[in-house]
Amino acid sequence: MKKKIAIIMGGYSSEYQISLKSGNVVYEYLDKSRYELFRIHILKNKWVHVDANEKEHVINRNDFSIQINGEKITFDCVFNAIHGTPGEDGLMQAYFELLQLPQTSCNYYQSALTFNKRDLLSVLAPYGIKSAKSFYLNLGDIIDEDAIINKVGLPCFVKANKAGSSFGISKVYDKKHLKEAIDIAYKEDDEIIIEAFLDGTEVSVGVMKFNGKTKVLPITEIVSENDFFDYEAKYNGKSKEITPARLSPVQEKRVIETAKRAYDILKMTGYSRSEFIFVNDEPIMLEMNTTPGLTEQSILPQQAAVAGISLSQLFESAIEDALS
Repeated sequence: MKKKIAIIMGGYSSEYQISLKSGNVVYEYLDKSRYELFRIHILKNKWVHVDANEKEHVINRNDFSIQINGEKITFDCVFNAIHGTPGEDGLMQAYFELLQLPQTSCNYYQSALTFNKRDLLSVLAPYGIKSAKSFYLNLGDIIDEDAIINKVGLPCFVKANKAGSSFGISKVYDKKHLKEAIDIAYKEDDEIIIEAFLDGTEVSVGVMKFNGKTKVLPITEIVSENDFFDYEAKYNGKSKEITPARLSPVQEKRVIETAKRAYDILKMTGYSRSEFIFVNDEPIMLEMNTTPGLTEQSILPQQAAVAGISLSQLFESAIEDALS
């Protein structure tokens, strides 16, 4: 009998449209001879199953079931394709754990921790994983521009602490634009991280459980046509993503070891995609994503392709690992 798989997509953040694309790619590539697939839209105003005719069936949130033609349907596993809240910050993971329903991403604690850039970097620092000099702000804090610049220098990056896809991020070159950048970041989150600019090669490293073992995928080098790897560079073709990255043997070895170590330290499962910038051949961690983009053009699937892993294999491995 086919396993019933719920593919959750959408979410409550600015990333919901990207998530819908990821979820539909998962739906397209999963083997329908092995799995019975259900597209589930998790949106602020509704949780619904969208069938092949685009008809919506409301999710019963008590047990995450649906009714179709009088038949109650429950699921064997959930494939999580939600970027941002509530799929990448631990909320859905905790909900599914309470229901004892297997799901493909890491558990609620790892998800919440990695979604919070400040907390993630603080937890990894004692293990020797380096990050940029940073300054933290919470909504309502007094903004001391001189103190910020004295700590991180100029230029610097102002980021929403809990957001993805480069929403709420600005590169600031002079003091007069700092407050504006902070206001932009606060539109995405009530916590901000302001980081020193690092001048070096930027790379993205995918790490995942594949056939039950931790696997580091080929590294991707990010070369943005814009001033940095912003939303336009990520999604509107304003960057080159070179896989495998053009790294020295020393750089490659160090970033592979660092990415795998972070994955293992955090006792991760499922997918992760960590971002680094090299400074003097040392990889400096920027962040870790636990539900990265899954479209054909997204970085993790590109890396998998170079490793000889098809999209079907990539997605099916996540389901089988969750079920096991």
